[in-house]
Amino acid sequence: MKIKNLLFVASALVLSTSSFAQSNLLNAKTPDEIGKKTPAQLISDNDKPLPYGYVHDRDVLMGKTVWELIDIDERINFPLYYPIDTAFVGKERRSLFDVLIKNIKSGAITEVYSDDYFNTKKSFKDMASSFTFTDTIDAGKDYINDHYDEFYPKPTTRRVKQGKTWVTETVPSAPAAVLDPQYINKKELDASYISGYKIKGFWYFDKRQGELKYRLLAICPVAPEAREIGKDNADVIDLFWVYFPAIRDILHEAKAFNDKNSAMPITFDHLLNSRRFHGEIYKEENVYGDRLIADYMKDNAQNQLLESERVKEKIRSFESDMWNY
Repeated sequence: MKIKNLLFVASALVLSTSSFAQSNLLNAKTPDEIGKKTPAQLISDNDKPLPYGYVHDRDVLMGKTVWELIDIDERINFPLYYPIDTAFVGKERRSLFDVLIKNIKSGAITEVYSDDYFNTKKSFKDMASSFTFTDTIDAGKDYINDHYDEFYPKPTTRRVKQGKTWVTETVPSAPAAVLDPQYINKKELDASYISGYKIKGFWYFDKRQGELKYRLLAICPVAPEAREIGKDNADVIDLFWVYFPAIRDILHEAKAFNDKNSAMPITFDHLLNSRRFHGEIYKEENVYGDRLIADYMKDNAQNQLLESERVKEKIRSFESDMWNY
């Protein structure tokens, strides 16, 4: 009897979780009703991200801050990248970059910084030049030169009589011509140009619970600036750093694709906190001013990967060493 009850509870949890995919999918009478929750569902829906437990400083026996690079080209990291089409209407899913940018523009995300140490805050206005670049193509410049007076009209003067004296007054020039949009090259950075994400996290051994844990602190999309789009070997930059604990509610509302069961999508908050991705450590806090692995393992990608694994194994080994007598 107890086993049947447990199975019933488990199936109920699965069914309630499956409603995240497309609400009202099986009950909708018209396509417009798909994705809309009923009043009863809204009342019973009490879905929040799992809160972090309080950790006292004295309970942290060992701690190490590391920085990792998540390469979007790896298949395991695809849920962070797709869908890249922002016009993907009728679906609940968006790429992680689209979720971040949309909420930064709307003001829902305010903990945005220029560096991973959270020294200087940034607004979308401060970094707008990184996302949009407008330039005139060579054909447009030639057209302007050929019709220079139309685009830069010069004001003229005339002599008029005022009373018994003659004065010179300026005649307003004709409105400047507007260049045809075909001569304008406008580049906009969107989710398709994201090459990866950098994350900053803290590994620590909780002596009260006797286990090694991880806490994600910040995330940063990596991509070329808008002006570099289309160029060969374009350099990528850190677009912005977001303090992760401050955006958990927003990421919990955004769903990523679950390849094993589309009826149970995973939230970005769950995906990142449970480390369902692959990242390579490119820096750890150290006495040399937190220098990069590439700074002391130069011009050797294999040694950099081996050093990354060494740092990872050093952290993992601490937990196992605690149980060796």
